[in-house]
Amino acid sequence: MITRKRLAVGVCALLAALTAGIALPTGAAAGEPTGEATPQVDLVLDVSGSMRTADIDGGSRMAAAKRAFNEVLDATPEEVQLGIRTLGANYAGDDQKTGCKDTAQLYPVSTLDRTEAKTQVATLSPTGWTPIGPALLKAADDFTDSASSKRIVLISDGEDTCAPLDPCEVAREIAAKGIGLTIDTLGLVPNTKMRQQLSCIAEATGGTYTSVEHSDELSDKVNQLVDRAADPVVTPVATEGAAQCAKAPTLKSGLFTDREEFGQQRWYRVDVEPGQELRASVSVAADRAVNPSYGVLLRAVTVHGREIVRGEASGDGRTDVISTGLRYPKADSDEDDAAAEAVCLQVTNSFSAASGVKTTPGLPLELTVDVVDAPSSSSDVASFGLGRGWWLLGALILAGFLAGLVWGWLSRWRVAVWRTN
Repeated sequence: MITRKRLAVGVCALLAALTAGIALPTGAAAGEPTGEATPQVDLVLDVSGSMRTADIDGGSRMAAAKRAFNEVLDATPEEVQLGIRTLGANYAGDDQKTGCKDTAQLYPVSTLDRTEAKTQVATLSPTGWTPIGPALLKAADDFTDSASSKRIVLISDGEDTCAPLDPCEVAREIAAKGIGLTIDTLGLVPNTKMRQQLSCIAEATGGTYTSVEHSDELSDKVNQLVDRAADPVVTPVATEGAAQCAKAPTLKSGLFTDREEFGQQRWYRVDVEPGQELRASVSVAADRAVNPSYGVLLRAVTVHGREIVRGEASGDGRTDVISTGLRYPKADSDEDDAAAEAVCLQVTNSFSAASGVKTTPGLPLELTVDVVDAPSSSSDVASFGLGRGWWLLGALILAGFLAGLVWGWLSRWRVAVWRTN
């Protein structure tokens, strides 16, 4: 559940994505009690003075944001609780200390009253500073602990003006709390510095960054993505791997998140019954500047340290998320009371921090574990460690052998002709 290639087109793409990513569990009908906590979303809008700029198809950035908000409020599913927070909406003075406290909850995270929420948005007027860091800290406290999923959507047209409180560091601190909060960011006509800052905020929590330059993209994207509002999602479970297998947490099938220091090893355990197959994958993201050339290793080993199978991948700096996986089928047993095998999963990364970059908290790690019935079809079982590609390798070997025979025969014939002449 860790991913990047982030740039999309459209402010409503991101806003609609917040509704698309939050839904009822599979099999639950709208309005029926599910026993699950209610998903919650907090929209955080930059209302600083620069939002007056009229450079989005002849209209102001504020007007485009209000129109997008109204469309999203109309499309938000009934089961989603939604709130709105502002930054830079009330203080127009020059005192930075006061301006950096200018964040307020415009509409509380609760069951949505669309008319009331639209009325509150309509009152907004571009005013002051851009305290992104302080606003994110406050927004993280806008949610109730019972929420099944929590998402902040930040919309801004400029970088934070309240240094030294780095909003990227704030996002990392929020992610390190393990509260399952995702931050998506949106840049209105962005510059390079703002894009880097908003991307960093999103990446720290596994969110997305989107930029937009034209108002006609807004409605198009919201119409495309609102239809996905009822799609179920898997909420990752925060876990903490151990430094050695003996102390590792035992995981069931599911999606898990963790943090891993640079060059650190993290261990997890999975019980695999006879006749079952373990399928595991891991993704590690560089949510800050790292040196090029890195890798991640996922190993399945016995409790005694013998390696069973491994998966590994490497990168050269072109992408900042690297993933690998493995499969381990355990042979069936004729004994009815055969014990499950404890398989230890080891995750190791070779990322190294760039000069001056903080190494804590650790890099975001996402681990998927799936224990299923072992395949019964021979086509789904590895053959000589080659999987389904063994026949291709065999064909290449045969073709090479035949080519060698033909070439050898032609060479001898040419030599014989040369000697005769």
